[in-house]
Amino acid sequence: MSWLEKRRQEVLEVLPTLKNPSFAKIDYSDWGLNMAEVAPFSATPVVADDASQTIIQVDGHLQKNVLPKELLAAGVIVCDWQEALNKHSDLLAEYFMTKASDPKENQLLAEHFLNLQGGLFIYVPKNVRLKKPLTVTFYQHSAEYVHHLLIVAGQNSEFTYFENRKSLGEKKACANIIEEVVALTNSKVKFIAVDRLAKQTTAYLKRISTVGRDAEVDWALGCLNDGNVVNDFDSDLKGIGAQGISKVIAITTDSQKQGVETKVTNYGQNTYARIFQHGVLLGESGLVFNGIGHILNGAHGSDSQQENRVLMLSDHARGDANPILLIDDNEVNAGHAASVGQVDEEQLYYLMSRGYSRKDAQRLVVRAFLGPVIDELPLPEFRAELSELVERKVYDGQYK
Repeated sequence: MSWLEKRRQEVLEVLPTLKNPSFAKIDYSDWGLNMAEVAPFSATPVVADDASQTIIQVDGHLQKNVLPKELLAAGVIVCDWQEALNKHSDLLAEYFMTKASDPKENQLLAEHFLNLQGGLFIYVPKNVRLKKPLTVTFYQHSAEYVHHLLIVAGQNSEFTYFENRKSLGEKKACANIIEEVVALTNSKVKFIAVDRLAKQTTAYLKRISTVGRDAEVDWALGCLNDGNVVNDFDSDLKGIGAQGISKVIAITTDSQKQGVETKVTNYGQNTYARIFQHGVLLGESGLVFNGIGHILNGAHGSDSQQENRVLMLSDHARGDANPILLIDDNEVNAGHAASVGQVDEEQLYYLMSRGYSRKDAQRLVVRAFLGPVIDELPLPEFRAELSELVERKVYDGQYK
């Protein structure tokens, strides 16, 4: 029996006892996210090439992979899930849902493990530093989409990863997506993602990192989906001196619902955690931000700070910002800030007195509100792209 078959059997044995994960004020009980059995990915359409992208994957099919020769020579691995199982099974056995996540933790993780259709594996070896970002576009086409990303950053490695997630077609779809980052000693990973799943796609999207000694994983995430999505983001700071920073923006429009729970857990001593979440609501939409900072007993000298802010552009929208601090050690520093409110009418009036229409004035206010998060993105081209996408989503939301 292979390691994968053995683990599948273990997960199947505990599956009847598992429940879906729960998140404060995020009710997704009637969204239909559970999938008992899923067929393999079928034939996928060919999408137009994008010269700016290193990797393009439609469902499980790797349509483009143009890794530079010098990276291949350095031992960098980028491959689809089937190739990873065939050629790099030892690495998957060591890192796939073993270090960062556990399929026996809850029902959605178990179903993901059992029904996994495909994904992407990225391995950056020890001491390798990438000068240019890895740019990836994932397209969801299948009506049932169970997709996994596993990134392993070797000791002293350093790189930036930039991801776009999109949908193809107009059929109703359900997605279970898990993305894991395993950052070994003294590695540094900047993970940037812009999610634009379609209105007809309902999804559970989990991103989780486990961060080793003196390592760093910085998340910059744009939740610009049009459908109902549970966004579950975790950073586990395991090693001494580990650092985890999560910057999240979210925009909801029409009648969609998004829940965002971002959690950073300080395990090791002298670990550093930051959460910045800013969200904007239009129409009759709903958005919940949960920010959780947990400093465990023994994590002396650690620091955990968070900020959660929600801005509503509609009287019919419903937003929540819930900061939660769990402190199990005395020799630490921790704090939080939160706000939920309507757009400032005086600000709008001032801008309108300068010749802007009300909708244009609202977009300027949104830009200023999200700016502190967007401006922290590491590269100007990423900041420009995200700013443009934010502008487009707010504009579309205003005219629905």
